[in-house]
Amino acid sequence: MNESLLLRPAAPGVWELVLNRPGCHNAFDDALIAAMIQQLDNAAHLLDLRLLVLRSTGRHFSAGADLAWMQRAAGYSRRQNLADAEQLALLLRRLDQFPGPTLALVQGAAYGGALGLVACCDLVVAAADARFCLSEVRLGLIPATIAPYVLRALGPRQARRYMLTAELIPAREAERLGLVHLLAEPGQSLDEAAAPLIRALLRNGPVALAAAKQLIREFAYRPINGPLIEDSARRIAELRAGAEAQEGIGAFLQKRPPAWEDEDVH
Repeated sequence: MNESLLLRPAAPGVWELVLNRPGCHNAFDDALIAAMIQQLDNAAHLLDLRLLVLRSTGRHFSAGADLAWMQRAAGYSRRQNLADAEQLALLLRRLDQFPGPTLALVQGAAYGGALGLVACCDLVVAAADARFCLSEVRLGLIPATIAPYVLRALGPRQARRYMLTAELIPAREAERLGLVHLLAEPGQSLDEAAAPLIRALLRNGPVALAAAKQLIREFAYRPINGPLIEDSARRIAELRAGAEAQEGIGAFLQKRPPAWEDEDVH
């Protein structure tokens, strides 16, 4: 069993993927990346999973890439180096396209590739003292594999600043920039801060949530034209005829909770 990464149930419908290398500030290497890819695949097939929470143990969310791993990779052949980088790219894609909602809970530092993981999650709650950094250029590197997700989260104008300066981004600024959705109050735990968001997510239809994620991913930045409008009509028509929508509409009209809503979710 790989104790550096844990996949565990946290509450009905909620599973946690936990980075568990506090001794090295949850820095990730090729082994942890491979384990995360495998566990994301496992989580995607859990029938009772309705929300995946990405979090870590210790003082810091993650320091990013393990420098010992990066130094080792420098000695790889070009083919080995490319294959290694492609694994991180695959991890980011799997997290970004995870079928259910994803929520990152961030404490302490989230540097380099860890900021990329955060940018891939649907929702982000950060501690008041959390800090973020695109630190790659300080090491003579670039944030290449995380760039598509960071650019989407920050926009190219802000990315120009933070990718080029490698400045620290305090939690409050990360919230203003849109990287973080919600900040915990001083003295408030991340679990307490995230609880209202989790309750809100668990009230919603699982099929609809997955379809909404796909809708955002495939509609963002597309021109509003005939094909897009036709596609939008097809999607709502198909969902409306489905069992989940019929249950949701029926529950609303009958003033009762839908079948997917746990009685404790209020």
